[in-house]
Amino acid sequence: MDTIANRIIVGVDGSGSSVAALRYAARIADALDLPLEAVTTWHYSSATEARVMMEWTPDEDAKDTLADAVGRAFGDAPPARLVRTVAAGPPARTLIEMSRACEMLVVGDRGHGGFVGLLLGSVRAACVRHAHSPVLVVRPQDGRADSETEVSS
Repeated sequence: MDTIANRIIVGVDGSGSSVAALRYAARIADALDLPLEAVTTWHYSSATEARVMMEWTPDEDAKDTLADAVGRAFGDAPPARLVRTVAAGPPARTLIEMSRACEMLVVGDRGHGGFVGLLLGSVRAACVRHAHSPVLVVRPQDGRADSETEVSS
């Protein structure tokens, strides 16, 4: 994992809430003149191992999820200093570890539930409790977890 401390990290699971968090984190990174790192993680348990071996390519799915979220957040004009990271590991543990080397960790209020969605809601709670940097939880403007409206200042 990257050890650059002067950056803003945002957890992205593809949900509307994480897209809103990505947009807001970009505004903060721009205001502070820092790079922005969008992070998507993937993880599977031993219960899903047989399926994974046969048909799932988790790193490719995570890359696609991240690319789609960046596209939804910024269209054809992502921030110039955006770094995209796909990391293997449980989302909360991975983001908490990455928070050791950043200025701020940004997450959405709620994410997708279940296997692919990475349970960002529970990730949010774990990050708020255990991160090594300040954590900003972004709630979509209209309060809906699936909202992608830009957060206003």
